[in-house]
Amino acid sequence: MNRIIALLLLLLFILPVTVLSQTITFSDYERDEGTDMNFEIIGKMNGNFLVYKNIRWKHKLCVYDNEMKIKESVNLDFFPEKTLNVDFVIYPDHFFMIYQFEKKNIVHCMGLKMDGYGKKIGEPIELDTTRIPFFDDNKIYSTIYSEDKKKIMVFKIQKKYENLHMVTLLFDDQLQLIKKTRQAIAFDERRDNYREFLLDNEGNFIFTKDRTPANRDYSNTLHLVTKAPLEDTFAYHAIDLGKKYIDDVKLKIDNLNKRYLINSFYYNKNRGSVEGLFSFSWDKINERQYISNFIEFDDSLRQEARKDGSLHIAFDDFFIRHLIVKKDGGFLLAAEDYSSQGRGNNSNPWNRWDYLSNPYSLSSSSYYYYNPYYGYYRPFSNFNNQSTRYFYENIYVVSIDKNGKREWNKIIHKTQYDDDNDNFLSYATVNSGDEIHFLFNADSKNQIISDQSITSDGTSKRNPTLRSQERGYQFMTKLSKQVGARLLLIPCVYRGYICFAKVEF
Repeated sequence: MNRIIALLLLLLFILPVTVLSQTITFSDYERDEGTDMNFEIIGKMNGNFLVYKNIRWKHKLCVYDNEMKIKESVNLDFFPEKTLNVDFVIYPDHFFMIYQFEKKNIVHCMGLKMDGYGKKIGEPIELDTTRIPFFDDNKIYSTIYSEDKKKIMVFKIQKKYENLHMVTLLFDDQLQLIKKTRQAIAFDERRDNYREFLLDNEGNFIFTKDRTPANRDYSNTLHLVTKAPLEDTFAYHAIDLGKKYIDDVKLKIDNLNKRYLINSFYYNKNRGSVEGLFSFSWDKINERQYISNFIEFDDSLRQEARKDGSLHIAFDDFFIRHLIVKKDGGFLLAAEDYSSQGRGNNSNPWNRWDYLSNPYSLSSSSYYYYNPYYGYYRPFSNFNNQSTRYFYENIYVVSIDKNGKREWNKIIHKTQYDDDNDNFLSYATVNSGDEIHFLFNADSKNQIISDQSITSDGTSKRNPTLRSQERGYQFMTKLSKQVGARLLLIPCVYRGYICFAKVEF
């Protein structure tokens, strides 16, 4: 009798853990899919999972079933040799593949409809062409789409003398052209930054422009730039910063409440330290400012966020990573402490300005290809004479209400670093509806994932860690993609090959 009672008590303790545990299913790998392979997780369609893979001149689509077994491996042999980039817009039973290639100094932008098994529906159609000078960058077309995916835009930007020449092509969800426009924009490459190109559900094209007093300064002027679907020109809306400065501008569309959200860390003086968060909202219906607020960070928050040094510089290495809109018009913002350190004879010290002038936004050093939808995989190679150590540390999470007021703050503590490769660092988010999960590698071998979640009222908790029953799988968590309400695909490295893990919460 005592043994039965003891067994029942044991089951009571075991069962809750079982309910909270996660299921991990790994895909197989192929011998040619090493760490020099480029890939993108497309998503889930018809119960299958689609992944695009590029190995040198070869392109293919792999279709995985629910057990992560390959059902189809489709060679995209119709791609020309100089295919430069591929973007995807996915729907429940089909997707569009938009790609660009160069032939005889002409860049062609093509569109193709495909089904959930990687089979062509019709033939590729030419969306646009551009003749480029011999030494110019040939990756010039970017693809964005609205949240409901009923509008798709392909745009290109080319610098000519002191202007940026922008061409926009707005399509419907059948890839039928709605409107094409051309416009020249004044551009001072030492002072102007154009960032965050997005498309709302009505087809409005929006982005931001900030301007610095001089090269390598913080910005002291900011504009929201909009273009209505059938208009030919851009409208510039000045945003008052007072006498404050900003640098890393992030734009988000709130389609439900018809607002555009802009957030940035701010400074009281040029080249100073981060003082707090600037939060701005634009009412697109009435075409006016809805909220504008400077939220100062107090010493207690700085104390919890800092890793070393004085309190005043606690947020100087933080960068905004995610912004999640709530139904009532508020939002959650997440920022991460990131830095790097050169370890060679010719290494330079960490510089925030250099990091912000990266090739994935239209800043003073780059004005070509832009993609806001996924993290970038860096193949495992280092051709430099110096080594770089990457540091990804604490995560700052703040809830802002619909009136721009701070509701609560949270600091998620973590310490991560690696040399010459940051694919295993940083974090991913999973929105399960009632809470946001923050996932990041919790051990030096990148085989255990920590799962910490935060609810809408700021309650945080530690969930059971994700770990494989099989050894040797290293998770590239920051490159994962949520493909269902409680479903995540995570790229992995196993014995030098890339595979994928399906995680069910």
